[in-house]
Amino acid sequence: MARVVVWHVPVTVTGRTTSLRLFRLRDGRRCAVGFSSAGALAELLGPEQAAVELGEPALRALTAPLGVDELVLDPRLVAAPVVPPAVAPTADRANGPGDPSAADGAARPVAARPTTRSGARLQRR
Repeated sequence: MARVVVWHVPVTVTGRTTSLRLFRLRDGRRCAVGFSSAGALAELLGPEQAAVELGEPALRALTAPLGVDELVLDPRLVAAPVVPPAVAPTADRANGPGDPSAADGAARPVAARPTTRSGARLQRR
């Protein structure tokens, strides 16, 4: 008998309902993901991410009726690095010595923090 490899699969739990969490590939197709260990799942999706253990045949059986035929094992997150938000000037520092806006009075743009959308794009390792 063939040995079934167990994958740690992310799910969403709402009340008594547990739903498989699907993602998108770079080309926009939906895919299911599995991780070889609970640690790999927590590293990418965070320690609070709920998961179930499924074999590949079970995962394929769950996703086939949804038209999802792509499975990705141990995906990587494809996103811009997180940049800490810029510190806005406070009243006591605004237009003070060394403040670049003091010279011309022009407002300076503040870099926005990148956001992560639900259903992060994944790619194969």
